[in-house]
Amino acid sequence: MRTLAEEIGQSPLFAGMSNDDLALIAGCGENVGFDEGELLFRDGGPADTFYLLRRGRVALELHTPERGGLVVETIEPGDVVGWSWLFAPYRWHFDGRAVTAVRAVAFDGACLRGKCDDDKELGYELMKRFGQVMIDRLQHARVRLVDVFGDAAAR
Repeated sequence: MRTLAEEIGQSPLFAGMSNDDLALIAGCGENVGFDEGELLFRDGGPADTFYLLRRGRVALELHTPERGGLVVETIEPGDVVGWSWLFAPYRWHFDGRAVTAVRAVAFDGACLRGKCDDDKELGYELMKRFGQVMIDRLQHARVRLVDVFGDAAAR
């Protein structure tokens, strides 16, 4: 049976990090589960957690009065859900809903921010990694906008 540090070290987000850093990060994590249709978080709510998906899929939804919940993106196993825990005022900007039953590692954002404050190298490493996640998601959103609205949306 693998430890949580060993488990998260297999994910793309944390791959290649030192065993000491993985142990520090894992100290802020716990295994969680959500049933199909269950909300992990709600737009405007406190973003005090992020999730590393082990199984299942999570839809990021934007609620509009005219159309209800619109799926912005679907997050797959191995990916991370959430970066709002990094930036004040630490609020979610979407709803996160389990599309299927989900098993994930939930990380306490305040715990991890505290560890990053104490260990600037760890903080910088995590910022680089989460920055790459944000860039990838923004590029994905750009491609989807072009699909929906044509080339004018990408300009």
